[in-house]
Amino acid sequence: MAIFKIVHITKYQYNWPIKESINEVRLFPHNFCNQEVIDYQLLITHDPGVEYYQDYYGNRVANFNNLNSHEEMVIESRMTVVVNHSLKIPAIDNITVKDLENEKSKNITLLRLSYPEVIQKQQEIEAILAVINVANKPIIEIAQLCNHYIFNNFTYTKGITNVETTIDEILEIKKGVCQDFAHVLLQLVRTLGIPARYVSGYICPYESGLRGEGATHAWIEIYTPTQGWLGLDPTNNIWTMGNHVKLAVGRNFYDCTPIKGTFKGLARQTLSVCVSIGYEDGRHYEEINDVLLEEMPQEINEQISYIEQQHQQQQ
Repeated sequence: MAIFKIVHITKYQYNWPIKESINEVRLFPHNFCNQEVIDYQLLITHDPGVEYYQDYYGNRVANFNNLNSHEEMVIESRMTVVVNHSLKIPAIDNITVKDLENEKSKNITLLRLSYPEVIQKQQEIEAILAVINVANKPIIEIAQLCNHYIFNNFTYTKGITNVETTIDEILEIKKGVCQDFAHVLLQLVRTLGIPARYVSGYICPYESGLRGEGATHAWIEIYTPTQGWLGLDPTNNIWTMGNHVKLAVGRNFYDCTPIKGTFKGLARQTLSVCVSIGYEDGRHYEEINDVLLEEMPQEINEQISYIEQQHQQQQ
């Protein structure tokens, strides 16, 4: 059992005032058998009214509108979570892909989570599965082999991918971060018909060395009728343990995006995320990351450049 105090601060800054910022937040830790939420706070600039609901995958979601004109918006998530993973390595039972067909026929969500994405390099996915030699193996062993393959054949590299990077691009460059590796692993196991879901959260290692600490992390969960949902972390080639804190689950990153939204106004936007993790023994870890945002449409970029030029000329 471990207790973690996590503070997640998301800061948006704009070079011109914007208004009517509409946002959706998925930063709420899951309450389930291996994870208990002791307390939670959500703090937002200007203290707007917040509406809560549960989405299709059971995630808690907050919606809010920040109608005031502003050049900065800070969303702060504070939580204390107890994690107790008694099972570190799942037992390899005899459940095969064929054994899952009956489960999927009775559960539309499992069926939905069994279909791979449509990508151009699907033949490369199938070639990887052939190399791994997954034929006639139990699904847990298959998942382990796929996890191991990604860890050994893809390079963990920050700053070269973003939320828009596709599976095809990851297969091309063989580099990326946790969310990229999770998407490739999902494609591998779903190609075989194994139900699997994307998971967002944090990794809070007791000892340094695990990749992805100090920021939002991503992994996957596969479904087995005998053991339920089991987590695999391809970034570290491990099953999820007592230092993985789960936030949201879904088909892919877009179902689990921590914060997404839009606003009125023409402005350049920057985004930074600070994650602070406090441990029971008093240790503290903190990391600040500048997030690479998707590129603005050329037309919008030209309009902002024009406004900036006019402003400079008036000074």
